[in-house]
Amino acid sequence: MHDVAAETIKFIDLNTMSILFLVIVGFIGGLVSGFIGSGGAFVLTPGMMSLGVPGTVAVASNMCHKFPKAMVGAYKRWKYGQVDIKLGLIMAVSAGGGVWVGINIQQWILSKWGQAGSNLYVSLSFVIILVVVGGYVFYDAYKTARSGSGEKVSSLALRLQKINLPPMIDFKTANIRISAWFTIPIGFATGMLAATIAVGGFIGVPGMIYVLGVSGLVASATELVIAFVMGFGGTIKWAMAGMVDIRLTLLILAGSLFGVQLGAIGTTYVKEHMIKVVMGSIMLIVAVSRALAIPTYLKDLELITVADSTTKTLMTASFISMCFALGMGALIILGSMWKAKRAEAKAAALALEKSYG
Repeated sequence: MHDVAAETIKFIDLNTMSILFLVIVGFIGGLVSGFIGSGGAFVLTPGMMSLGVPGTVAVASNMCHKFPKAMVGAYKRWKYGQVDIKLGLIMAVSAGGGVWVGINIQQWILSKWGQAGSNLYVSLSFVIILVVVGGYVFYDAYKTARSGSGEKVSSLALRLQKINLPPMIDFKTANIRISAWFTIPIGFATGMLAATIAVGGFIGVPGMIYVLGVSGLVASATELVIAFVMGFGGTIKWAMAGMVDIRLTLLILAGSLFGVQLGAIGTTYVKEHMIKVVMGSIMLIVAVSRALAIPTYLKDLELITVADSTTKTLMTASFISMCFALGMGALIILGSMWKAKRAEAKAAALALEKSYG
């Protein structure tokens, strides 16, 4: 068994560039979080790891910043009438069990294979889940945009809604009636992934959309309630293990608190399929970023032999692709908001012109 005591978890040194990068990552992570309701962790965790932050510290620090940010985003979107609080709280119960299991899995991997094993596990998990979920979400958004028929409830969700398995619950804001039992696996998976790799929203949001039949707008908003509950409980457990770097938490929180509000405002200006476009696009690029880092972690575990120059080049490419994902996500969201705002202003001007005509 790997001796973790001999390999003390290191908190990275911070300089001006890394501080600026973390604030920007926090802002874009918050922007994405407010817009798609995922918590933004699939941007923030790899972003921190690209600076050399150990996987467990990145996961723990991300969870710590998550709950206050999620609370702000949830409140903002609740005011727009997009949050189903009942659904969020019910799913948060099973998510809590998932958080407990996820943290124990991560700690077991750390004790057995050390930090290199944890980094490899986090990165592999990112690549597999991001490619599968991101690819499907992007494809679904593409179909919706091409058909022009708007968002449709999946056939799976329609079938599940017809199954009378008590307790049956009416979710008013989500506009569905479904058995509480069908919310449990989605909530558990969301919590387990959030605690293990600090990403739960891209399972929770698609799960609510495709399994329960919730609209993309309400699912992305309700996920913020779940993220708040999971983040609060997970932070306590990770902090007791000494894995939370409060410096990273505060830096990304500083940027994300502003970004999450701007992202929430953006949901009121864009078509719903754009939420899926943003989520799918960023997921696939981040998957590439994490895949490029895998050979370095395999080398650290002495599973492969790779030249230092090669791993250095791959890690640089990983960092650049991460920056590209951040920039592209921000451009899509802000560009969509700008375009919608201009269209709204143009329509208002035409209406005013007609009234005086």
